[in-house]
Amino acid sequence: MMTRRAPRPPRAAATAAGLIALALLAGCSVSPPQSSAEPTAPVGPRVPLSELAVSGSPRELTGPSTALIASTAIEPVAVDPSQSLPATVVSRDLDGDRDVVVSDTSRILPLDIAGSIAATVFALGFGDDVVGRDISTTFPEADGLPIVTSSGHAISSEAVLALRPTLVITDGTVGPTDVVLQLREAGVTVVYVDAEPGLSAPAELARQVSTALGSPQTGELLAQRLEQELAEVLAAIEQIRPDDPADRVRILFLYLRGASGIYYLFGEESGADELIEGLGGVDVAGEIGWTGLRPMTDEALVAANPDLILVMTGGLESVGGVDGLLAEKPAVGLTRAGEARRFVDMDDGEVLSFGPRTAAVLDALARAIYSE
Repeated sequence: MMTRRAPRPPRAAATAAGLIALALLAGCSVSPPQSSAEPTAPVGPRVPLSELAVSGSPRELTGPSTALIASTAIEPVAVDPSQSLPATVVSRDLDGDRDVVVSDTSRILPLDIAGSIAATVFALGFGDDVVGRDISTTFPEADGLPIVTSSGHAISSEAVLALRPTLVITDGTVGPTDVVLQLREAGVTVVYVDAEPGLSAPAELARQVSTALGSPQTGELLAQRLEQELAEVLAAIEQIRPDDPADRVRILFLYLRGASGIYYLFGEESGADELIEGLGGVDVAGEIGWTGLRPMTDEALVAANPDLILVMTGGLESVGGVDGLLAEKPAVGLTRAGEARRFVDMDDGEVLSFGPRTAAVLDALARAIYSE
């Protein structure tokens, strides 16, 4: 038997996805991020990021770009990984920390708002044991698995129970909580994982999920691989970003849902701040003291005056693209980014997922930010 206590992040820290999910569960009108209907197609081999042709100042580039990762596939760190069950974990549960004993992982159901837990389970080598997926799990290896969440990321208890899962792994970003309680009362083992948003989340998630699966040694292997991949891409970004901080791209993450009239800025502690800093940019939301996720105001946007606005692909499509956004929100056009039409979009299920593909996400975003 093994025991590992999942670290408890500061209460003030929450992922942007978590904030949206909490708003949804509270009955607010905020619509959560949704993945594109079709997974992003791989784009094939590329020149190394450190050799990317960068001409002039990246702050002077104009026009929109779409960031595409080289491959959407999840590569397992092990084949038929070893396990030791039962495994005891401390789950940060609905009613506080609970000791949870995991004795059967033959039918796993990973659920979260970004698909990160499912990607981690597959990367650990347990993909064959996954019986269903959330709507954000869109990588090729999960194709064909039944979906148990709606477009609003609400769990269907009937759909879940029909799959007869022996283990549900979640992080609280999907719900409602009553459904999770129903699953637990029905005898399903439910484990909550909790990784603070940011670039350290993928490795921490690998460790926590693997412990719930009774294979912490596999989790450590995956964590080390992810940390190495991340270190390599961050080093490559350092080679192409401007050395002078004054020349670095000023970036703002804007969350859009046109049908609901939702325009939110992502600030510190949302994960977007670490993503922007890892890209060698300046997080302008942090400069103006923006924390978490807040409704956009024209004054805040103009005061931030970003060079580049980072958005989700589905979000940009929901407002009618760049033209629709500029028409709907004239204040956007008053910023340097709006004047230059400098928007970088990325698939909703990838850009803030902070899972096994985080290094690939950074690579793709860097190419879109620094290259024509």
